[in-house]
Amino acid sequence: AGRKVSITFVPHLAPMNRGIHATIYVKTHDNSCDLHAVYEQAYADEPFIDVLPKGIYPQTRSVKGSNGCQLSITQQGNHWVIASVIDNLVKGASGQAIQVLNLMYQWPEDTGLIAPALAF
Repeated sequence: AGRKVSITFVPHLAPMNRGIHATIYVKTHDNSCDLHAVYEQAYADEPFIDVLPKGIYPQTRSVKGSNGCQLSITQQGNHWVIASVIDNLVKGASGQAIQVLNLMYQWPEDTGLIAPALAF
């Protein structure tokens, strides 16, 4: 950014079995940058990051049992609002460890992470 950036991170406490929903507020001084497009480009080839189309809000049920993270990015004046959801029992710890192991050993990044991590 080249200058001080103001960010507010708000994890939400909600009555749900699993999942974390967080909202990040970023104040900008230059509104000419399309942060949504920047995120889409940055995560285009990432198998576990889903930047949702504009106007679509992430839901924890959409990532339940997965190593995925859904993001929505919207602009409100000179603020950007980034909403994210993960399954904290997968992406939050165990799935993240497996993903890093895969990268360390140069295995396909999604090895062991394709099947849903749920007991039926």
